[in-house]
Amino acid sequence: MSVSLVRKLVVTTREQLRTQISSARKQGKSIALVPTMGALHEGHLSLVRAAQRQCDLVVVTIFVNPTQFGPGEDFDRYPRTFEADVTLLQREGVDLIFAPNRDEMYSAQHQTHVEVEELTNSLEGAVRPGHFRGVTTIVLKLLNLAQPDVAIFGQKDFQQAAVIQRMVRDLDVPVQISVQPTVRETDGLAMSSRNRYLSGDERNRALGLSRALRAARQAVANGERSADALTAVMRQSLAQSGIEKIDYAVICEPETLQPIEMLVQPAVALIAAHVGATRLIDNEILDPAVKETSKNTTAGAARQGT
Repeated sequence: MSVSLVRKLVVTTREQLRTQISSARKQGKSIALVPTMGALHEGHLSLVRAAQRQCDLVVVTIFVNPTQFGPGEDFDRYPRTFEADVTLLQREGVDLIFAPNRDEMYSAQHQTHVEVEELTNSLEGAVRPGHFRGVTTIVLKLLNLAQPDVAIFGQKDFQQAAVIQRMVRDLDVPVQISVQPTVRETDGLAMSSRNRYLSGDERNRALGLSRALRAARQAVANGERSADALTAVMRQSLAQSGIEKIDYAVICEPETLQPIEMLVQPAVALIAAHVGATRLIDNEILDPAVKETSKNTTAGAARQGT
């Protein structure tokens, strides 16, 4: 890619971004924002395509946000593939990439944070204290800067999407949050930037997450309605795949993320587990109205949307 093309496509300062957004608004263009931390894969690109279907101008952000990583997490080794990311986005026809550095987003005097309360107390919030405060703070900053009509997020980070939707509602942010289906490999593994950490054997064991979700979905199709029983199904399946360190495997109400006792309406099954040194998450909507499942239910549901 030529240097001149990169200069036209990539902006690195808030002022440059605002100038581009102002110009687009004057032309009557609608704007979609796709926030990412880079290390892009097909899952990210599916969000870009969804953004292109919904708006005239698509802004993708690439920023590895330090405030959402806790002590001992993988901030320093988080994959950074900026040149490859820019090439992928240019091929997809993205209009603008915002790639600030840390100082551009957080001054030395930064003191303000955004925190959603109840939704962040469990699951990822319990395992990773402070994580969601970092997420909501950076997302609100990006929304303020880009002023999009639509912001696109992925279902794989189910709790994150729920938290951002709550923040936007509570703070009256004038943006539509669009949550797009999880994209999976052909064998069912949810696409993730962290998958590149996995060795060959670990990659095979990582399939245990989608297998466990598929087992829960099949149990529901067979008539199981007890959340405790469905949780047991998931944990047994994870163990059979050689996954021993499980942060959680639960069935929750989709909007509040509170645990349920019986499945009487659609609920979400969520898993976080460790495969080797890599921590992975995945989820699946469980619908008691669905009586039959296909051979590849998890992958099929992800591609169709749930």
